[in-house]
Amino acid sequence: MAAPPPDADRNPVVVARSGVADSAAPGTRTAETGTASHLNPFFPTRTALRLALAIATFPATIGSISAQAPPAGAVPPPADYRRFALTHEGDVARGAKLFADETKLACIKCHTTDGKGGKAGPDLAAAGDAYARRDLVDSVLAPSATIAPGYGTVIIETKAGDTFQGTLKQSTGTEVQLMGGDGKAVTLAKADIRRQDGTAVSLMPEGLQTGLSLQEFTDLVEYLTTLRQPENTLVSDRGLPARIPLVARPLVARPFLSEPFTLPPGKVKTGLTAMMQVPGFPDVFLVLHQKGMIWRVKKTAAGDERSVFSDLTGEVFSERGPNGLLGMAFHPKFRQNRKYYLQHQIFEDGKVVTVVEEKEFSADFARDSGRPARRVIQTVSVAEDHSGGWIEFGPDGYLYFAMGDTGPHNDPNGHAQDLGLLLGKMMRIDVDRPAGGLGYSVPSDNPFLGHAGARPEIWAYGFRNPWRFSFDRLTGDLWLADVGQDRVEEIDIVHRGENHGWNVYEAFEPFSNQYRVAGRTFTPPVFAYRRKHGNSVTGGYVYRGDKRSSFYGVYICGDYTSKMLFGVVQERGVLKTVRRIGTVPQALVSFGMDEAGELYAVGFEGMIYQLDLSAARFDTLATE
Repeated sequence: MAAPPPDADRNPVVVARSGVADSAAPGTRTAETGTASHLNPFFPTRTALRLALAIATFPATIGSISAQAPPAGAVPPPADYRRFALTHEGDVARGAKLFADETKLACIKCHTTDGKGGKAGPDLAAAGDAYARRDLVDSVLAPSATIAPGYGTVIIETKAGDTFQGTLKQSTGTEVQLMGGDGKAVTLAKADIRRQDGTAVSLMPEGLQTGLSLQEFTDLVEYLTTLRQPENTLVSDRGLPARIPLVARPLVARPFLSEPFTLPPGKVKTGLTAMMQVPGFPDVFLVLHQKGMIWRVKKTAAGDERSVFSDLTGEVFSERGPNGLLGMAFHPKFRQNRKYYLQHQIFEDGKVVTVVEEKEFSADFARDSGRPARRVIQTVSVAEDHSGGWIEFGPDGYLYFAMGDTGPHNDPNGHAQDLGLLLGKMMRIDVDRPAGGLGYSVPSDNPFLGHAGARPEIWAYGFRNPWRFSFDRLTGDLWLADVGQDRVEEIDIVHRGENHGWNVYEAFEPFSNQYRVAGRTFTPPVFAYRRKHGNSVTGGYVYRGDKRSSFYGVYICGDYTSKMLFGVVQERGVLKTVRRIGTVPQALVSFGMDEAGELYAVGFEGMIYQLDLSAARFDTLATE
């Protein structure tokens, strides 16, 4: 996360212009010419603009802003561009010409708009579906404020003293490939690299708008809003409905806390990642922040009693990608042994590493015990992204945890289909009986135990970036949300040994045959949704609170970007019913469930919401 957690592969678009190639460096090769070339090192050092700053600088009136180019030396502030674009219409045709004009913007060098991708920046084919006009405006004005995971600038210094920078397109055991905003790729041998650093800086320079009049800027934004996903481009399937109806009486998201939880801003945007009720203490909750802070909240009649449960900010790595403190699970015998488990990233030996650690509450259950953590298992990331996010004990008492493919985009190395890696997988381990010098043992009925070339910890595979999973308290079904690449988001029910398709499939859609293996079968999702409904799925829970509720037995999930909430009902793994059931005020990073089965939504910006279903009806549709 240098950008928000849920992969937010789905953070607002970044529109880049190309720079000038540097001089050749021996020992490198480019994709276009086969000769040596530096990637364009054009981006300046800068401080990312924030949305709040732009709002704060709005002038009191809007009628005085001119659409004409400003006089020489009189460039309007970003707030003027923002307000003009939000209050005026643009010309789509003129905006399209600006987008393709390599002498003025050269956006076309860094972005595709046909769904194919492959350039330095994100594909924008569904930008108008995925983002509101306001988000598109902010993405152009403040490109480094929120960067889609995988699109931050990577800087490489070679042993020969040369420096290269661009977005990471490939990383193997021997080579790294970067691509600059000019569309040129360079491949470097890892043996020649002295240092490689990721950054929370966009390849797109700040101030792109300064070369445009207010009207031209608005024309560009108008064009971006028209980039939408055609309904007929996706494989037709019952699990991928073209329309998701809205219930007549949506649920209400009510603030659960007296005030939000926040930390001072750092180099990158970070926020909350989870909230958990402490087992056996119905009024006590733990709130997790991506940076590594855990707060304890006790709900009382007089208000919230807050305290720091544990401060891991010095250990947790959250500077780039959807990394940080992402998950927590309580041991099934927590009231007896006080054990709990965390999933987070650290930076170790120059690499991002996902670790699962065992820790212990204090004897009074008020804070962490302070005893050293026991590292249970670790997994090294390849590209600092798609680390997955969640751990949970299953009904069988074993610990399940999910890992994403860790990038780069499109999973070019086939991590998710490689049974020799834990990347792109769901794992199942026994933390109570460590064996073989490990921090765990492998249950005897794991599906790949004893299979040559396969990691025995794997329970299921073929995932891109699992963002939250949970077990149905009644049936034991394992529900998982998997963040999509370019077209759709998906919800899966996961069983022993299944292959859920990535990157041979993206949901129901064929994606690539590069890593297709003869004889393997693929399990389709229960439900998938298009970009017009959101572009970063967040998994939730099957509601098992009030049995009289029409939502009893409905799986409730949502989308980080659109903030929409969905209710899903399945029958034998096939979608039966899906409804839009409401929205939440903040970016939806996670859900929580208390011991009574009631649900909560976690807002990335710091607020927790209780989902009030008392007046909502799942079985009655609105008239649209």
